[in-house]
Amino acid sequence: MSDAAETPTRGRVLIIEDEASILRGLCDVLRYRGYEVHPSTDGADGLQRGLSERWDLIVLDIMLPELNGFLVCERLREAGRDVPVLMLTAKGDEDDIVRGFESGANDYVTKPFGIRELTARLDALLRRSSEASSTEFDIGPLQVVPAHSEARCGDEVYALTAREVRILRVLCREQGRIVSRRTLLRDGWDMNNSGRLETRTVDVHIAKLRKKLGPHGELIATVRGQGYRLCV
Repeated sequence: MSDAAETPTRGRVLIIEDEASILRGLCDVLRYRGYEVHPSTDGADGLQRGLSERWDLIVLDIMLPELNGFLVCERLREAGRDVPVLMLTAKGDEDDIVRGFESGANDYVTKPFGIRELTARLDALLRRSSEASSTEFDIGPLQVVPAHSEARCGDEVYALTAREVRILRVLCREQGRIVSRRTLLRDGWDMNNSGRLETRTVDVHIAKLRKKLGPHGELIATVRGQGYRLCV
């Protein structure tokens, strides 16, 4: 076996981008930095590959033929795929940014972008994904197991998404204290500009999370006008 075949990669990355020059440049840069890179040029093909193969990270353009990036991301999440997704967009409007996060994206970069910024964000997403998947934590009677995306209490097992695990981790970190929606957007969605965004996506996710946790959902208390607090 050749040395190249034995060299470990920094992760498998699927790039879904229809602009040939951008796709070629991304592939070249990321391969040079040690990533195993696979290109796709339309939303339908990208979605099929995203569902059928294992990826450490997906770079996803919004304006794509066949299916746009919002729909691709939504369908990946609906199918239970928790792979980190970085969206590329020529649209920097607040509504587009919010929709990207609400569709399940973990971060976004607005075109035109610098390669250093892009690779730094990719590295950060992979690092956080690795850290989040390795550390278990307790919330009252619940044991949260990120590696399996679930919470356990005795014989009961509650299936979670990676986003819900991150929300619980943020609340656990601030146990007993009020956590604002903006803090949850920043630390649970990596939404660094959350201070200027208004969205009810946090409330929707909390409501779903409470429902999933059944009788344990009451551990997450709403503090009217301020945010949420973990009560254990």
